[in-house]
Amino acid sequence: MSSGKILLGVLAGVAAGALLGVLFAPDKGWNTRKRISKKADDYADLLTEKFNEFLDTISEKIEQIKDDAAGVADEAFIKSERSKN
Repeated sequence: MSSGKILLGVLAGVAAGALLGVLFAPDKGWNTRKRISKKADDYADLLTEKFNEFLDTISEKIEQIKDDAAGVADEAFIKSERSKN
């Protein structure tokens, strides 16, 4: 199981727990809705941040793979040129 799926599962569980906690808390309806909205915004921001970090990590790995592939290609070209001589 990938770490992205685990992170998403944990975040979903935390969000569901917070939502249920707010819903069952004895408070006025408008205050409860306001708290739910704030929590939803907080979790949306957190999820966006984590997703952007995930994309940055993937981009870095792709660049590293490209660099490695270019290095291997250069080495192969040099070896083929040497073998011609």
